[in-house]
Amino acid sequence: MNLYVGNLAREVTEDDLRQAFEAYGEVSSVSLIKDKFSGEPRGFGFVEMPAKDQAIAAINGLNGQELKGRSLVVNEARPREERRRGGGGGGGDRDRRKGGGGGRRSW
Repeated sequence: MNLYVGNLAREVTEDDLRQAFEAYGEVSSVSLIKDKFSGEPRGFGFVEMPAKDQAIAAINGLNGQELKGRSLVVNEARPREERRRGGGGGGGDRDRRKGGGGGRRSW
């Protein structure tokens, strides 16, 4: 079962999460999500536990508990939604009325 863990302090490491969740059973993976540009933690991550009953026990035991000064938010991870990739808006009559950029006028 894949679990979402939110409201994490910046200081929390994957080892910290693993230790907290191993108190409830076997942990198969832990991943903290980081900003792809700065590398800074984004304040959430995922913990995967193979046994559903242990994962539910972890949710019940850790949700709302404090870790490094922050109250954890722990629940079952939802599947990632497909994001539409598209360009920006624009168009419409309003854009057509704008004058185009021009070069320098030579007299």
